[in-house]
Amino acid sequence: MTTAVGLIGLGAMGLGMASSLRRAGFEVHVCDVRRAAAEAFAAEGGVACSSPADVAAGCDVIFSVVVNAEQTEAVLFGADGAAAAMRPGSVFALCSTVPPAFAASLAQRLATQGLLMLDAPISGGPARAARGEMTMMTAGSPAAYAKCEGMLSAMAAKVYRLGDAPGTGSKVKIINQLLAGVHIAAAAEAMALGIREGVAPEAIYEVITHSAGNSWMFENRMAHVLAGDFTPLSAVDIFVKDLGLVLDTARASKFPLPLTAAAHQMFLLASSAGYAKEDDAAVIKIFPGITLPGKRGD
Repeated sequence: MTTAVGLIGLGAMGLGMASSLRRAGFEVHVCDVRRAAAEAFAAEGGVACSSPADVAAGCDVIFSVVVNAEQTEAVLFGADGAAAAMRPGSVFALCSTVPPAFAASLAQRLATQGLLMLDAPISGGPARAARGEMTMMTAGSPAAYAKCEGMLSAMAAKVYRLGDAPGTGSKVKIINQLLAGVHIAAAAEAMALGIREGVAPEAIYEVITHSAGNSWMFENRMAHVLAGDFTPLSAVDIFVKDLGLVLDTARASKFPLPLTAAAHQMFLLASSAGYAKEDDAAVIKIFPGITLPGKRGD
């Protein structure tokens, strides 16, 4: 018998995750603030739901892939929220990047209603999500894993089990985001300097991607710069948020993060300059007097 699973949030990652679950034979119930997105998924073989509560009515496992903690609160406890409609023993899998303390406290709140939570932030980008090859950083009880193990393997090439306590997965995710954001900022700074010094950006890209200075983020994001395409896959404001979470977490224990702070300021500058919704590679646009492929840098 086909197992029903819910997924809330059909953005760049959520849509790929829902598609991977459907390919694996699950009956996927979806909900998104954009009703058309849910209906388009349903047209390909899913089930469109009108609200998080509607998803919860038909599923014992729900994956939430919304942007932040505030949207997660709304999904669970807002009007037509999922929590009130979930059956005891159901699992809420939190895939958003949120403060670790929020993930831990949310698990406790859900437990008072007899609900399980899997702390399950994700990484890998939309292409890997669509192929079922992303990475998941998970933490939760054995009972939570038992309910959604097959679903996790359908969506991810790597599912890391980091302990029984929700919050641990979110700690590892913000460490990943620290590195990702710093790497993007450093890649943009390096490319901008090369362009300013008169080196062809294509030459910079070719040499660096075959040299010790390369990183996954340089290779991936500077390709967007070469194409002059800043269509958002992960937007500038995502790293305004995520690096802010990193700094907030470190500040609570008075732990210094000088590189994170510098990168955060770069993304803040890009956001305030009007590039908030562009691809995060648009952080390169904060550098003055450079000519980007296909357009003039601001």
